[in-house]
Amino acid sequence: MVADTRRIPLRVSNKKAYVWDVDDIAVIRSQHGICGILTGTLPHLSQQNAFLGIPLVLMPEEAVYLIENGVATFVDDTRAHIQPSTSELKQWNADQQENIKQQLALAEIKTTKDTTSGRAMSEEAIRKRKEREEKKREKAARLAAKADGPNALLAPTLEVEAPKVDAAHISPGRLSSSTVPYTIVIPALSSTFEWYDPSKYTYTTLGDAKTAGIWDYPATLAERARCGVFRGLKEKGFFMGGGIKFGGEYLVYPGDPLRYHSHFAASVLESPIASLRPMEIVAHGRLGTATKKAHLLCGWDDEKKEVSYLSIEWAGFG
Repeated sequence: MVADTRRIPLRVSNKKAYVWDVDDIAVIRSQHGICGILTGTLPHLSQQNAFLGIPLVLMPEEAVYLIENGVATFVDDTRAHIQPSTSELKQWNADQQENIKQQLALAEIKTTKDTTSGRAMSEEAIRKRKEREEKKREKAARLAAKADGPNALLAPTLEVEAPKVDAAHISPGRLSSSTVPYTIVIPALSSTFEWYDPSKYTYTTLGDAKTAGIWDYPATLAERARCGVFRGLKEKGFFMGGGIKFGGEYLVYPGDPLRYHSHFAASVLESPIASLRPMEIVAHGRLGTATKKAHLLCGWDDEKKEVSYLSIEWAGFG
């Protein structure tokens, strides 16, 4: 158990556990050695997949470890979102439009003050401005004269001043003014507290979450073995990541993967006396050596709830 009584919410959707708060992500990584995988697209880098953001998706073993240690709690994210009524949506929309109007009014007042109290234009700047305006009027007159001829449909159109935008008809994401752009903050629909209430759909144990139908891991011997091996390595101080690219269930790091390379690629065996074909042992040893790792065979004893370890490294002969 941890000293902090607050449990980190793991929001479960389709039996996958997600962490959405960056502070929670920092806590489980720095204090509990749980890394997970960032899967969200960054707003300003939406066309790449090298640098990702929230949410953080956890391996099932990581979620089980946090729940059993009293660090986190499961939240049924689907049921926690309450469907608002039509009247509530209308009221929310009216409040949103009023908020937009207020923000626009404050922005225009600030712009007016900045303009009147700003730098006074010199006489030379005023003269140049008048010259530019005169040239624009002359150009407009020439274009108007051309538009009277037979090629009137091909003549360029005149630029006119854009009308002021009515704040009541502004669509979110396309807010603008005739002269000065304003940044308007519009709260997301799901951020309204009244429409998200996880208190009735929070589960602190695996049994409660299984009864509610949102979580059923571990359910088989293989899954229990993975959870047991994960816990055993965690209690030895290791960090774990996915190891499928290196022929195992986990990559085992001596510290945070941002600072260290992995020392082992770990495979989980459902029994400490499980049989292995000679070619499997050779393949694990050669692959581990090729990637500068030792391969770790982890045998789970489901009766004793213990793990035995055997490392394999490739060696030359003769």
